[in-house]
Amino acid sequence: MSSVASGKQGDRPEREGGESIITVIIAFVANLLIAVAKTGAAIITGSASMVAEAAHSWADAGNEVFLIIAERKSDRPSDERRPLGYGKEAYVWSLFAAVGLLTAGAGVSIVHGIQELGAESEPENYTINYIVLGIAFVLEGISFLQALRQTRGRARAVGLHPLTFISRTSNPTLRAVFLEDSAALLGLLLAGGGVALHQVTGNAFWDALGSILVGVMLALVAIFLVDRNRAFLVGEAIGGPIRNRVLQAVLDHPEVERVTYLHLEFVGPERLFVVASVDLTGDSVESDLAVRLEQVEEAIRGHDLIETAVLSLSLPHEESLVPSTS
Repeated sequence: MSSVASGKQGDRPEREGGESIITVIIAFVANLLIAVAKTGAAIITGSASMVAEAAHSWADAGNEVFLIIAERKSDRPSDERRPLGYGKEAYVWSLFAAVGLLTAGAGVSIVHGIQELGAESEPENYTINYIVLGIAFVLEGISFLQALRQTRGRARAVGLHPLTFISRTSNPTLRAVFLEDSAALLGLLLAGGGVALHQVTGNAFWDALGSILVGVMLALVAIFLVDRNRAFLVGEAIGGPIRNRVLQAVLDHPEVERVTYLHLEFVGPERLFVVASVDLTGDSVESDLAVRLEQVEEAIRGHDLIETAVLSLSLPHEESLVPSTS
């Protein structure tokens, strides 16, 4: 965001919509195939860990549907009914996906694992479990690599570590796919460990424990996703590098002498609503000031990240804002 004022296309970070929908679709196809395979293995072997993994994958596949809806609905342009656009639809549908992961994925895995804790050990076809887990790991890995590639690219563009970027990004679908795929890969390792310990010890406790651990992990991921979507829906304050970059860009506009108030709010993925009070250069008469202020607003709105901007004139006694150094 090196030049909000200029609005030059070369200075604009592109929105992530097209790449994000590809990431979600890849994840959906992978999870659907994996869910079918795991369900078959769970039915054949009766493994608690495989039941947990099947529930996990069906929950993930269902969640991808919510995320696809989130991408489609949030991409609609603003209109009279929604002057700030439909961007927050992304957080609503992503919130539904996170709740689905918590209930259908984590809930089923934990409950089934607890039910199986005291079950008697029965012979299982461990080979089927290992084959399905191996296939699932490859498919999940493909989906994860796509999410990781997009995450690294976006994180590099804003100078953040990928994990820091995932926790802060305004793109809820990328965050969901990245974390769900990460959890899926770890869940496969936990499930495989539970199956292996069951095979070695002959005690079904380990298989049931694997199911519970998968459920707990999914619950932690889901709670984090719920909290992040909640924060964006209620209007989380934006500080740090983004605020500094916007403030500096407005100050760099040739018509702006100083900025005394700045409010930023994400109204969708990669979409900012800007409210600011500015002092314009010179001593224009009131009628000229109105025209010049509108011109500055239009320049700010021209940036790819800005959904809309509202400017007012600063009072003489108001203190000037400067970008923070921390």
